[in-house]
Amino acid sequence: LLVSKDLGKHLLEVEDLLQKHGLLEADISAQTERVQALNAAALKFSQLEGYQPCDPQIICNRVNHVQTCLEELGELAAKRRKELEDSRHLWTFFQEMEEAEAWIREKEKILASKTCGRDLSSVLTLTNKHKTMLGELGNRRASLHQTMKKGEKILAKKRFNLGGIQEKIREVRLRWKKLEEMMGLHQQRLQEALNFFQFSSETDDLVAWLQDIYRVVSSDDFGHDDYSTQALLKKHRTVVEEVEKHRAAILALRNQLALLAPEHRQGVDVQIRVVEVEQLYGEVVEVAVLRQQWLQDALAIYRMFSEVHACEVWVDEKEQWLEKMEVPEELDEVEVVQHRFESLDQEMNSVMGRILDVNQVVQQLVDGGHPSSEEVRSCQDHLNSRWNRVVELVEHKKNQLSSILKIQNYLLEC
Repeated sequence: LLVSKDLGKHLLEVEDLLQKHGLLEADISAQTERVQALNAAALKFSQLEGYQPCDPQIICNRVNHVQTCLEELGELAAKRRKELEDSRHLWTFFQEMEEAEAWIREKEKILASKTCGRDLSSVLTLTNKHKTMLGELGNRRASLHQTMKKGEKILAKKRFNLGGIQEKIREVRLRWKKLEEMMGLHQQRLQEALNFFQFSSETDDLVAWLQDIYRVVSSDDFGHDDYSTQALLKKHRTVVEEVEKHRAAILALRNQLALLAPEHRQGVDVQIRVVEVEQLYGEVVEVAVLRQQWLQDALAIYRMFSEVHACEVWVDEKEQWLEKMEVPEELDEVEVVQHRFESLDQEMNSVMGRILDVNQVVQQLVDGGHPSSEEVRSCQDHLNSRWNRVVELVEHKKNQLSSILKIQNYLLEC
């Protein structure tokens, strides 16, 4: 049993042989105690004085022979245990290498069948799964490194067929290298897909935002008075600032597109999408400029109407006063009225400046092609007509006063 050359043909068989060998060692240990007791008893017969049933030398030789055989048996048992343990190390190495190969084959099939997702959510899910697989790869790499170290130690002892061990190590190393390359390639493809879908998502967000802003800047609400129009103009300026802040993101789309993988950036749909975003942004900017101009024009109109109303109130008041006023014939009364006209001249100069401002605003609106040009022009003509009427009345009354003064002065000289 101890000189058997059967060291097992696989790990389970070696484990079975080791278990049987353990039983044999236990039997040897038990028999060792018995042999030692028998040897001690036998040696007593070699030490008897007087009558000796056997030659003491024969007894000693026999005891020594049995002891030597027992020692040789122990050496054979130790040698076989060492051989069986070495065999177990060998088959453990092969089993661990086969497990590593099976794991590699499994991951190769998974990687070969994996897609890169159809949208941002699926790509993120696949990316997380790939990170988990990378963690498994790292753990398996450390385990495989330890197994290969065991193989190298077995090679160093040179007790078995070295060709099979070397071939297995070389084969698994090549397959492992191929697996790492596949993992790296798949990770790159996932990253490229992630970049593409993130780019598409950001582009879609920009389009949605631009469409909302376009509805805001294309509104036909320009207010109904000075206050409401000023409020709309303030809000519009805030919108314009937001549009300007997004200019950098729009300009960066081309650079982001250039960074995508060729299979993604060369797609017709994505290129058309970028052009659509750029065009939509341009339209938003253009309409925003127009709306700001229209709001400013509306504000100018409301302010002009307010100014016109104020001027017409003054004109109404003075027109009624002038029409009702009778030129006095007494000199004292004439001088009082003359002083009033001097104050009126100052007021008229002030109102004249306001009317000139109104005329200037009207001209700007008309020259700018404002939709309400006819209404504004009509309002201007009406104000100017009433102003001219007041001017005529003032001149007429002044002429009357002047005539009265001349007559009074002539009478005084006479």
